[in-house]
Amino acid sequence: MAVLEVKNIEKHFESTKVLRDVSFQMDEGSALAIIGSSGSGKTTLLRCLNFLEVPDKGSIIVRGETLFDADRPLKEQEKDLRRKRLHFGMVFQSFNLFPQYTALENVTLSEKLLAKERPDFKQNKKVILEEIEEHGKVLLEQMGLAERMGHYPHQLSGGQQQRVAIARALALQPDILCFDEPTSALDPELTGEVLKVIRGLADQHTTMIIVTHEMSFARDVADHIIFMDEGVIVEQGEARQVIDHPSQERTRQFLTKY
Repeated sequence: MAVLEVKNIEKHFESTKVLRDVSFQMDEGSALAIIGSSGSGKTTLLRCLNFLEVPDKGSIIVRGETLFDADRPLKEQEKDLRRKRLHFGMVFQSFNLFPQYTALENVTLSEKLLAKERPDFKQNKKVILEEIEEHGKVLLEQMGLAERMGHYPHQLSGGQQQRVAIARALALQPDILCFDEPTSALDPELTGEVLKVIRGLADQHTTMIIVTHEMSFARDVADHIIFMDEGVIVEQGEARQVIDHPSQERTRQFLTKY
């Protein structure tokens, strides 16, 4: 069974059609890269998957469960929106860390808030919070930030902040980890350290969707690639095939820029 099925997604902003009949699926443990020019709909697609935007048409299915179906009343589907978002971890371009919290606090905040809803929280508060703290430390160690857990965002480099953001997204153990151009705000040296982390996650078979302008990285790390243009999937397929031997002329034109 596919971990994610996206069927006929469309999104309009007034008269502008940003996404048009977008459909794809991906398997457990695979990495999907989405490439295309700015304004092609890549970020809007991620925002629809994470329900930061509501599609106007289509459906989103995770592990056989329909999380969204445009044919059903929207109010009925919005009731359980937060739980649905937990299926997707989101890493943004601009980190979006809370400046008043340390790296560890940023990573553990969401997990602590969710823990308060557990029926056994009051009885086992100390143990539960200790487990969450330990989980956060393990994730930051995995990101190479063992010595930076008590640092605030302004005390960290851009690459370190983005690695904290990745750890935060992983903390809630999402089915699919989404990256929206995770290196676009970084200089080349810091870009390398973030890409190294994402490459490591791919080696661990973390299910990921990566919107990126790093073509060589997409070719070498992703299992499959989708090329989008003007809100439409122009071409999709095995990563090296799409990058090295694109079948569509529009894909070839785009790749010549890189």
